[in-house]
Amino acid sequence: MASRSLIERAQIWLLHIVDDALHAHFGNSERAAIAPFDCAEASSLSTHFQRGVNSGMELALFALALSHHVRPGALDHLLLKHLPEGGEFPEFGGAKTGNYRGILPTGETAQFILAGDNLEKRMIVAHILSGDHWFARKRILWLEPVRAGEPVMSGRLIVDPEIVEEITTGKVSPPRFSPDFPAEHIETGMEWNDLVLHPATMAQIREIEHWIAHNDTLLDSWGMRGRIKPGYRALFHGPPGTGKTLTATLLGKHSERDVFRIDLSRTVSKYIGETEKNLASLLDKAESKGWILFFDEADALFGKRTEVRDAHDKYANQQVAYLLQRIENYDGLVILASNQRTNIDDAFVRRLQAIITFPMPQPDERLELWRKALPPQMALADDIDWHDVAERHELSGAAILNVIHFCAIDVLATGGRPLNLASLHAAIQREYVKEGRIV
Repeated sequence: MASRSLIERAQIWLLHIVDDALHAHFGNSERAAIAPFDCAEASSLSTHFQRGVNSGMELALFALALSHHVRPGALDHLLLKHLPEGGEFPEFGGAKTGNYRGILPTGETAQFILAGDNLEKRMIVAHILSGDHWFARKRILWLEPVRAGEPVMSGRLIVDPEIVEEITTGKVSPPRFSPDFPAEHIETGMEWNDLVLHPATMAQIREIEHWIAHNDTLLDSWGMRGRIKPGYRALFHGPPGTGKTLTATLLGKHSERDVFRIDLSRTVSKYIGETEKNLASLLDKAESKGWILFFDEADALFGKRTEVRDAHDKYANQQVAYLLQRIENYDGLVILASNQRTNIDDAFVRRLQAIITFPMPQPDERLELWRKALPPQMALADDIDWHDVAERHELSGAAILNVIHFCAIDVLATGGRPLNLASLHAAIQREYVKEGRIV
C-alpha cells in the first residue's frame, strides 16, 4: 500500500491542476503546464501497478478517479470557489448518482482538467481512457460504459474496487461468491505427495506445470505471441472424488497463483444474458490477475448445445458460443471438470490443449491412498490387511478419506481403542450407502 503522505501529496497536486484549469477557463488566461510529480515514486500508489506510471497525465487521471474516495467533495469545493452562484457548467462534465451527493468525475472532467480546448491533448486523454491502454488491460482504471448514442467520455472514471480498498484500508479482502462474482477462492494444505494419480494422468499434469513455468518465455523471448493463442485450456474428466479439484488447487499452490472455482451448476442463469454478463466480468477481472479458473460441473454450460426450438434456445446457444470464444482467448489457465468426457460439446473440445482422464484408482493406488490417509496416531488392530481392503473395495480417493475421517473420530470417541476390521467395514458400508451403491 502507498503511504498516506504520498496519497495526500498526489491529491494536493491534482487539486492545484484542477484549480489552474478553472482559473484559465473563467479568467481567460493561459493554462499552466502540469507541474511535475515524482512518477517513479507514484508507481507505489498500489501494488496493482505492475509497471510505473510513465506520465504526469496518467498519474493525474488516476488521482482524479480516486479523488471522491479519499477526499470527498474536493471537486465540489473548487467549483463553488469559481462559481459561487452555482449554475450549469457542462464543459466540466461530472455525474451525480446513488448516495454520493458530490460530483463524480467522468472522462469529460478529465479532458477539461488536463486538456481544456486543446484537441490534441483531449485525444491523448481519450486514448489513456480507452480499452487499449494498460490502465484498462490491467483492470486498474476504465470508463464506465454509457448508453448507446451518449458520448463515450461522459462515462464515470472507475478504479478497481480492490485498489480503492487497498489504498484506503491497507488490505484487500478476498472476493466473495455473489451473482456479480460467481466464483470462490479454493486452496489446500495438501502437497503433491498427498495426491495419488495414475502415472499417465500425472505425466499430463506435469505438462501443465511446464506451460505455467515457460509460457511467458515462449511468447515473449521466443517471439511466439503473434503465432499461437494465449492461455491453456484443459479438461479434467472422471468420476467424483478422483482428484480433479485437488489437482487444480495444487497447480495454483505451487505456481503461486490464486485458483477460483466456478460451479456452473449454481451459476448458469435462467435469464438470457445474465450468465454471459457475469462470467464475462469475472474473466476480465481474472485475466488481469493471472488467476487459474476451475469450471466445476462444466457440463452445465459447456455440454451439448440444445436443438433450437424457440427464441430462448437460439439466444442460449449464442450465449454459450460467446463464452466459448471468450475462454478461448483467456490468456491464463482454464480447467474444466466433468464426470464424463462425452458430456462436453465437441466444438469446445477441439479448442483444448489437454484432455486428462482421472480414472478410479486401481488396487495398488488404493493401497497407497489408504496408507497416506491414515493418521500416524491411530492405533490399528492386527486383523486389518490393507492389501485385502484395497483389493476388495473400489473407492475413490475422496471416499477413502471420508472413511478414515469417520474411523478416526470413532476411535477418538471410544477412548483411543485400536481400529479393527469390523469397524472399518462398517465405515466403508456407510460410504457405499451415502453414494447410493448396493451394499
